[in-house]
Amino acid sequence: MSFSEFLKDLSIIVASCTAIYGIGSWRREYVGKKRAELAEEVLCLFYEARNAVQHIRNPFSHAKEGSSRKADENETPEQKEAYDRAYVLFERFNTHLELFNRMHSIRYRFMAQFGTDAGKPFEDFKRTLNIMQASAQALARAWAESYRHFRTEKQEAAHYDFIKEQENIFWEGLPEEDTIKPKVDKCIDDIENICRPIIDNKSLFRSIINGHLLKKLKESIANKANSADSKKPRG
Repeated sequence: MSFSEFLKDLSIIVASCTAIYGIGSWRREYVGKKRAELAEEVLCLFYEARNAVQHIRNPFSHAKEGSSRKADENETPEQKEAYDRAYVLFERFNTHLELFNRMHSIRYRFMAQFGTDAGKPFEDFKRTLNIMQASAQALARAWAESYRHFRTEKQEAAHYDFIKEQENIFWEGLPEEDTIKPKVDKCIDDIENICRPIIDNKSLFRSIINGHLLKKLKESIANKANSADSKKPRG
């Protein structure tokens, strides 16, 4: 076998390997793209959910907020005022219910792609939402009880300490007193640590570069083979 024939055969082999590699590369790129799209969607949902929590806990409200609650006929005016004020959280929560449901439903697909541990930020975020709702229920009762007479100063102090503790959950306040924002920020950090490397993955770029280099190698071998043929004595 002449050297030129050897180069031609080698170029065919390289071309075949390139095609096989290309198919595998395309599949990896497709799978990687779908994973990156899922990671981006989940990260966006968490960012939206963080903004939703900020809206729910906004300490400023208008006069009609909380009025959609169905009052009990035996409620005193003071109780109604307290219960309506606490119900503001539930009204605002319901405006973001579709978002929270999407987060809950997508977490199973996310866990299927990235492992069961990837579901922890979802669980932690949901637990934080549950804490917020529980604080609203506790505050409704505590605010209503503020109108009654306490037997001792110690009881009264404990009551208002409890209200302060719950209000630090219910409302967004000073950084040193806010107990919810750090929990939400931790969820965001955790989901970013999972999603960001996937979104920023450079494998697609490397695949393109590698494919380009293989193409150049194949062209170089083919050119050498053609050059050897042209230099081969005729006749």
